[in-house]
Amino acid sequence: MVQVKDKIALWALTDNGARGAQKIRSEISAADIFLSAGLPDAFPANERFGRLSEAVSPAFAAYSGHVFFMSTGIVVRMIAPLIRHKTTDPAIVVVDENCRFAISLLAGHIGGANDLALQVAEILGAQPVITTATDVNQLPAIDVVAKSQQLLIENPTAIKSVNMAFLKNEEVVLFDPYRLVQEALNRYPIKLTVVPPDTKVSEIAHLFGNEGAGVFVADSSVQLPSHVLVLRPTCLAAGIGCNRGTPSKEIHALLDRVLTDFNLSTNSLKCLASIDLKADEEGLIDTARQLQLPLQFFTKAELHEVPNIQNPSDTVKKHIGVQSVCEAAAILASQKGNLIVPKQKTRNVTVAIARTPYS
Repeated sequence: MVQVKDKIALWALTDNGARGAQKIRSEISAADIFLSAGLPDAFPANERFGRLSEAVSPAFAAYSGHVFFMSTGIVVRMIAPLIRHKTTDPAIVVVDENCRFAISLLAGHIGGANDLALQVAEILGAQPVITTATDVNQLPAIDVVAKSQQLLIENPTAIKSVNMAFLKNEEVVLFDPYRLVQEALNRYPIKLTVVPPDTKVSEIAHLFGNEGAGVFVADSSVQLPSHVLVLRPTCLAAGIGCNRGTPSKEIHALLDRVLTDFNLSTNSLKCLASIDLKADEEGLIDTARQLQLPLQFFTKAELHEVPNIQNPSDTVKKHIGVQSVCEAAAILASQKGNLIVPKQKTRNVTVAIARTPYS
């Protein structure tokens, strides 16, 4: 099935369920309705199904969320073989056919089922049912905070230890030099020990210790104990220049080396960038594809306007007409952020890294 991650799917077996589905779609336009083939044609639907499980299976991962108007037992048995991981599973909400309760069943936090249950309950005039421990106790869930700040969760197995520490009112050590989650966490009565932002990289792992809960929020690549939750801001733009016909292997190798040498995480890359003359460069295109990153291109005029280039090149200016490609492209792609890695080069490739300004 075609991916429709910006939509939810509404499923109903009965007349009452179909009416509930219509009511939700009247308020949420980004929704598709799936109805049993046995229901009257008077109920509009995007698709009719014979066997529910056969219809849900290909649609499960294609939608960002599903609302089922039926018993929880039916839904649990049906989706059990489809569940993969809390970081990738879609939101699952179950509504009884009389629309009295909207139950957040699966992927309550990262998948957004808790929020979807609240939204559905408000539309239907139903009672939302949310059972995640942090929500019940009015405490933060670190995975929800991470999602709200668009942070990549590098090791989701550590989520549990952090949320459990919040529940038990135990200390959580936090390194968050740009305060990407600290302000959200400060609103709650929890025990936070904040590592100073100017702490040396070599000392950070020691401050977390060998046990207890910890959260590391940065683009730096640091060896940390496995119990420390690592959250990555996607804030690094890699500017790349290359000679015509340079293979992706060489481009990728230099980029990897630069990230390693400067202790930066690949998971914090937001994009690759270059001059528009390289828009058809296969090696560059392949590198972006391998990394699953967008590729941005800038014109000569745009690159020429970037001030204070650290390593201007007379050769590049002679052949292309600008004093810099990689450094200027990195700065532009980072929304005029700070150049944190000046031009690094091999015979055919140049790479520079800039960081998007934090606010």
